[in-house]
Amino acid sequence: MIHRIGLVAKREFVVTVSSKGFLIGLLIMPALAVLFFTLVPRILGGTTPQVRGDVEVIDGTGQVVEELRAALAPAAITARANANTRGPGGAAQARTPPDLKLIERPRETSVDPEKNWLTAGTKEQPRIALVVIHPDAVERGGGKPDFGGYDLYVANGVNDATESVIYDSVRQALVTTRLRAKGLELATEAAMQVPRPNAVVVSAAGKQTRRQGFSRALPFICGLLLFIGVITGGQTLMTSTVEEKSNRIVEVLLAAVSPVELMWGKLLGQLGVGLVVMSIYIGLGVLGLTQFAMLGLLEPQLIVYLFAFYLVTYLMFGSLMLSVGAAVNQVADAQSLMGPIMLLLLTPYILAPIIGQAPNSTFSVVVSFIPPVNTFAMLARLASDTPPPAWQALLTIVIGLAGAAVCVWFAARIFRISLLLHGKPPNIATLIRWARMS
Repeated sequence: MIHRIGLVAKREFVVTVSSKGFLIGLLIMPALAVLFFTLVPRILGGTTPQVRGDVEVIDGTGQVVEELRAALAPAAITARANANTRGPGGAAQARTPPDLKLIERPRETSVDPEKNWLTAGTKEQPRIALVVIHPDAVERGGGKPDFGGYDLYVANGVNDATESVIYDSVRQALVTTRLRAKGLELATEAAMQVPRPNAVVVSAAGKQTRRQGFSRALPFICGLLLFIGVITGGQTLMTSTVEEKSNRIVEVLLAAVSPVELMWGKLLGQLGVGLVVMSIYIGLGVLGLTQFAMLGLLEPQLIVYLFAFYLVTYLMFGSLMLSVGAAVNQVADAQSLMGPIMLLLLTPYILAPIIGQAPNSTFSVVVSFIPPVNTFAMLARLASDTPPPAWQALLTIVIGLAGAAVCVWFAARIFRISLLLHGKPPNIATLIRWARMS
């Protein structure tokens, strides 16, 4: 019996991995990942045309213009961007700063006519913005507790990045002017700023700089790998069973093996396919972490848990998809039966990143022990910053295996009855009745 199951599993595995569709599908995700991580940073950080234009200012205080002129200088804009923007490893990633020429108007100038100045700009002499600084922006007037501010008018078509540069420049100019008006050192502003460093994770493998984005994304990545592995093996399992049944190939196979042997052979064969897919993706992930010197952030035990939870989840959903394939005669007939199964698979996949953000909440702990959500939930908790105790992970595996055993038992009964049946496709109630009858 074991020998025949092995032969069926070998055939299922070889036929799947040697097909062109599988090879193309296997390469699509790594290719898209490579394109994403290489092209997107180049596109976002690439050189863009420098914004040039005039900025008019009506300074009601008569004190801010020179500070604003200094703050709008390209070198000052770049310095602020470098201080506020950190790339991998803390490196600054600032774009080409705009070249803004400041034009001063008398403080008594009326604002409304100057708005028309904005609309009269040309392509050769673009006009970017009009800044109107309130008279009490530097010194509070009339016993008011707060300083005054400013008004900003921008021309149509000014992008958000340029507008943000103007906001930051006016803010810096106002703060600097206020400090000088009070006779304070300019270093006071710098003394109030404390840059946030990257946390350094100290483990047995050595020190590693924590990547907050990586920590938040890891539960989602683990859930995605689990989902891809299950859907790859399960969908192929269903479609191959439907094709063999519609082409009468299954009748030839049943002449050599029993229905149970055929079911287990197909189930184990596609399990091997899913393991190959997951191994390739995990290997690419480890290679990427190694390239960015972030491998120390990944616990090796998490990979072991990922394969263990994949085995449990695949047996659960793969057996259900196999029973659907055996119950219908065409792939189109399987859609109504696959709907509830896909809902059960998508729900924990969607919840995984949410659980990863609150791994020790009551909801996260409870769903960690409720099939079929438990494997995704526990894996998200294990991938979080505060993983649960090992006994909870082991208990989840035991409960998951019990749930998988129920699904395999159900699938075996459906498989035995429906494999040679043809005609109108059954509904879920019919499948349950078949399982109770067999």
